[in-house]
Amino acid sequence: MFHVQDSLYLDERDLAFTMIRAQGAGGQNVNKVSSAVHLRFDVRASSLPEDIKEALCALSDHRVSKDGVIVIKSQAFRSQEKNRAEAIERLISMVRAAARTDKPRRPTKPTRASQRRRVQRKVLHGEVKRLRGRVQGD
Repeated sequence: MFHVQDSLYLDERDLAFTMIRAQGAGGQNVNKVSSAVHLRFDVRASSLPEDIKEALCALSDHRVSKDGVIVIKSQAFRSQEKNRAEAIERLISMVRAAARTDKPRRPTKPTRASQRRRVQRKVLHGEVKRLRGRVQGD
């Protein structure tokens, strides 16, 4: 079990790992050793609460498929264990972000004093602009 938040946990049995060869530079190690990790997490079949499942499936993230499967690829380290730990950490951060709820915004009105100040600034600015006009000679 991986701790996500207060009473929210990810079950290890919901995670599927595939070891693959990493891409990019690295020479013989990259060509011979399967140190990169693909982490697959089926959101709909997981033990998460329904609201978090819906939030995860609704994410506009390229890592989430239409079937509700999250695929995370980790190849930053030479060690398979470190890549596996990083993939799990990235998944946990995705679940935390989906579980976070923003407080609803309550619209407020400007105070009377701020409205008066705004009108006074506008009047003053209009006066400055009026004074920029052509000077009338007597």
